Amino acid sequence: MTYWWIIPVVAAVSLLLTAILRRYALARSIIDIPNARSSHSVPTPRGGGVAIVVTFLFSLPLVAWEGLAATSGLIALGGAAALVALIGFMDDHGHIAARWRLLGHFAAAIWALCWLGGLPVVRVFGMDIDLIWYGQILAAVYLVWMLNLYNFMDGIDGIASVEAMCTCLGACLLYWLSGFEDMILMPLILAMAVAGFLFWNFPPARIFMGDAGSGFLGIALGVMSIQAAWASAPLFWAWLILLGVFIVDATFTLMRRLSRGDKVYEAHRSHAYQFASRQFGKHLPVTLAVGALNLFWLLPIALCVTLFDLDGALGLVIAYVPLVMLAVKFHAGELEKAEPGRLS
Repeated sequence: MTYWWIIPVVAAVSLLLTAILRRYALARSIIDIPNARSSHSVPTPRGGGVAIVVTFLFSLPLVAWEGLAATSGLIALGGAAALVALIGFMDDHGHIAARWRLLGHFAAAIWALCWLGGLPVVRVFGMDIDLIWYGQILAAVYLVWMLNLYNFMDGIDGIASVEAMCTCLGACLLYWLSGFEDMILMPLILAMAVAGFLFWNFPPARIFMGDAGSGFLGIALGVMSIQAAWASAPLFWAWLILLGVFIVDATFTLMRRLSRGDKVYEAHRSHAYQFASRQFGKHLPVTLAVGALNLFWLLPIALCVTLFDLDGALGLVIAYVPLVMLAVKFHAGELEKAEPGRLS
């Protein structure tokens, strides 16, 4: 277990690199200026998520060299995440048309699925279902939606970082208790890379993540969930449960806006977490609530699925129903009112 020294090093490097990126952004005026669609009132440097990207990707060769993870999995994860991060970085520093971004996102998803072997047999309510080639299309759409929803949900201080850390550390616990210790390292490294950034992004944020970081996290978490599916069907359901806060809020909001005929590619502030942050007047209570939901609601259900034979699909329904109720309570997808101000 001599490789555990990697963990604090990853966190320290990410912490330092985020500080450097913050100074660079301030010097080059790479600043997020608040507008009518912002949830912030203070101009803040952006692009700090590059620290997560660089720290995590540079750890992969070391992991491969030490033989700590399967090479195919590392290539799938590293290649897809690097491509998504590059697209996000270019979009952060200019503009890429939505169709070209989407094409790149699907290319990344296909790359990952080719190296992983696609989507395995899925167990739904006790039945093993082989989706054959339909499953591969569904898996590609899932990965693309994961990376985009993560971008949509990165709208207030610390929320995307807290979600990533809770999900990754929760998965590590599930792997350890389920006898899959060899799968712990990658989500643990990602959690530590995010932890270094979170020091600077915790409310009130001193730097924002940017599309490069949020898209990277979304595709990385999605790929890890499919890797888990190959190891154990319940683990895949557990990942979907752990990601429930972001999946439910983003999907419910999208469906509601689509039904109203909104242009869903336009920026907006109608996610449940955005309404909640305006209601409470601060970002911190909402970010902490996301962490609490993960720790005290979603993680116990995921544990029941992996350790106590609770059907994964049933566990997902149990986990998501209260989240949907919260989305309704906090007006996810509803038209925005003019009066709420922007928050800091």
